[in-house]
Amino acid sequence: MQKFLIVNADDFGLSEGVNRGILQAHRHGIVTSASLMVRGAAAAAAAAQAKEHPRLGVGLHVDLCEWRCVNDVWTLAYEVVPLADERAVAAEIDRQLTRFRELMGRDPDHLNSHQHVHNEEPARSFLVQHAKELGVVLRQTDPRVRYCGDFYGQSDKGHAYPEGISAAALVRILRGLTPGITELCCHPGLDATLDSIYRAEREWEYAALSDPGVLSTIEAEAIQLASFATAPLTAL
Repeated sequence: MQKFLIVNADDFGLSEGVNRGILQAHRHGIVTSASLMVRGAAAAAAAAQAKEHPRLGVGLHVDLCEWRCVNDVWTLAYEVVPLADERAVAAEIDRQLTRFRELMGRDPDHLNSHQHVHNEEPARSFLVQHAKELGVVLRQTDPRVRYCGDFYGQSDKGHAYPEGISAAALVRILRGLTPGITELCCHPGLDATLDSIYRAEREWEYAALSDPGVLSTIEAEAIQLASFATAPLTAL
């Protein structure tokens, strides 16, 4: 059975520099897909640029909140709507889906959320329903696609872990893929001024995703790069 790999970049639209990193990692590296953060400052630019790159799959990265770790303590940096308020969460998800359609002129080809908020209720149920209605994959809920979050440059306390996003680490992940469809999550970017707890790591990710050794490993391992739109989901 063939190995299919969807290399999906989160936070598309967060900033111009993040957009640049994602698009360059698509053109010169192994990124095949991106998740658009429609509340981002550069969301409109991201959508316009995506239309110039038709091979780049684009889905919706629902943004409901962000947690930041300061002195080993996780605190809520912002909350778009109260996360326990079912009506508010449902309305905000609908609003962001509508905004995606306005920007892209089509439905998303996959769904996920910022910092995996959709793994918790009530966001999970609403997004499961949207995924069913759209006929698309919601991250970590669809048995047809294995999720891999191993390519990440911080510990669970927010400490830098560059070894996790090196080219060598990425090669190990690629060599360990099993047959079927896998989504590899990543966060490339080229933005030295980004206000984010995950800033320098984005540039390290970009370097690994574009590394010649990684590209040659894809070929050597007979891995077929795909997006959610091109992966053979209906065959599974």
